[in-house]
Amino acid sequence: MPPRSDVCLKSIIRTVPDFPKPGVQYRDITTLLSHPEALAASVQRLADPYRDAGVHKVAGIDARGFIFGTAVAIELGVGFIPVRKAGKLPFDTLEEDYALEYGSDTLQIHADAAAPGDNVLLVDDLIATGGTAAAAISLLRQTGCDVLGAAFLVDLPDLHGATRIRSMDVPVTALVSFDGD
Repeated sequence: MPPRSDVCLKSIIRTVPDFPKPGVQYRDITTLLSHPEALAASVQRLADPYRDAGVHKVAGIDARGFIFGTAVAIELGVGFIPVRKAGKLPFDTLEEDYALEYGSDTLQIHADAAAPGDNVLLVDDLIATGGTAAAAISLLRQTGCDVLGAAFLVDLPDLHGATRIRSMDVPVTALVSFDGD
């Protein structure tokens, strides 16, 4: 089914109050994933700003970034780089540690996932504080590639993640934003 250009993505994303803890408004994209027109429209809209940008590969962050990143890669006719949590990749890896609200975690990519001269687009479902995306950008840059941009379905601007990524000289696009409430 071809996507309709007038699909309102924001209205299809469910808000679950007080999840995972009181006071948090969780933006649940599973409702969008189950809506064929909205899913197709979101992939097209994520890809649109980068159609003529010379993208060689799309990187997606584990796990929902795999959904959108792979679809955007197909839409752009390029390869896909999975940015995984530690211990999930079978070959030589590069890794980047990053801080979480309570503790830290590690992301990895295969050492040969990208090369100097490759133009890479980072895709994920949501940007909040930007910690995971910043780690993914640092990790990708270890390969010598150029991160052309970072594209997200949802931005939570009150948490300043997009600002953090822009401060790394990476342009940010997001299809919808939800202010804190």
